[in-house]
Amino acid sequence: MTTFDATVPAAQFASAAPAGGVVRFRGEAGRFWRLLARGAVLLMCTLGIYRFWLTTDIRRFLWSNAELAGESFEYTGTARELLIGFLIAIAVLVPLYVAFFLLALGLGELASLIGLMVLTLLGQYAVYRARRYRLTRTVYRGVRFHQSGSAWRYALCALLWWTLIALTIGLAYPFAQSRLERFKMRNTFFGNLPGRFEGSGFRLFLRGFALWVVAIVPLVVGLFAMLVIIDWSALASAAARDDPSNWIEVSGLARATVVTGLMTIWLLLSFALLYPIFQAIVLRWWVSGLRFGEVTVTSHLRTAQVLGVYARFLICAFLFTLAAGAIVIPGALLLPKLTDGLVPLHEEIVTTIATLITYVVIALGYSTIYQAAFKLGLWRCVVESLDVSNLAALEHVSAAGQPASAVGEGLADALNVGGI
Repeated sequence: MTTFDATVPAAQFASAAPAGGVVRFRGEAGRFWRLLARGAVLLMCTLGIYRFWLTTDIRRFLWSNAELAGESFEYTGTARELLIGFLIAIAVLVPLYVAFFLLALGLGELASLIGLMVLTLLGQYAVYRARRYRLTRTVYRGVRFHQSGSAWRYALCALLWWTLIALTIGLAYPFAQSRLERFKMRNTFFGNLPGRFEGSGFRLFLRGFALWVVAIVPLVVGLFAMLVIIDWSALASAAARDDPSNWIEVSGLARATVVTGLMTIWLLLSFALLYPIFQAIVLRWWVSGLRFGEVTVTSHLRTAQVLGVYARFLICAFLFTLAAGAIVIPGALLLPKLTDGLVPLHEEIVTTIATLITYVVIALGYSTIYQAAFKLGLWRCVVESLDVSNLAALEHVSAAGQPASAVGEGLADALNVGGI
């Protein structure tokens, strides 16, 4: 791991940086594909334990190939830290899950609700702590980023905002994102340079409102139509007579089923077509709101770029599906012939092992494609869309902050709320 002197001011490196705020990503897609392919093989051989090393390699690749003013970022985290953080998180979560199980024996459904609330709160706490860990392992010009603030306070705020988002069917999302990003950024520092967030929740609301209307309003109308179509009194009468055969005929369930099918199709289509557009809007809004002192970040990310990333990912996934099908289907047809003559127990064992290996290989294949075709593509588009101004303010930054524990990262990993 590369070391650095945390007391060296960034001004010493200013003379080496070229003029202007040019941001570039120099990572080669082929190298990233090879990194992921090797990682997928090692993941399978180590039953998933290698993922801590793979995550570290991915972060080092992404960080080191992102350049600002001619100098790249550095990720100083280690796989050992991630592994230890994960083990500590498991030691915390196992007794908690046991407590939820025992509580469910006495309280039933109420225990499930309590468990959901606690895990959601804990998940948001983990998100904030994991962000703190990643920032303190991110170094630029010998100066680390760091984060202060209460993770529990952030978790409580996030829980309240997500509850409001659910109650408003998503309308509160822009304001929630604005407030939560402000909380995070006012506690974020590059050395001794404080960060802040200036993105407007109302502006994001206006940009995304038309998409919300197109996606959500038809679903609400369809739900209301379904409730009106069903003859609830006739349904109750049929249920009282214990005559299920007449339910569909007398209660309008057939028409309601058609409406439900149309709603499902619309939901899938709207998600597939509109979500990439909305993601481009959110990414452009979020990046353009980032500030560090006088340093201003602006994004020129185009919606067509994000759509292109999605299209490449879908094409790669489709081609992989065809290739996997060309191997799996003949293999499934051939397997009974290969196991013919074995005792039933041995035949079942061989079939189970073959099925498990096939599932793992296919799952790792899709994961690799997702990382290489989608995440790398989106990372490249966002980085190369950046315009950073007032870089002279970095000349006066001094190093500050200490490395944070990896427990939050491990907790986020264990709760499946982690990220790159």
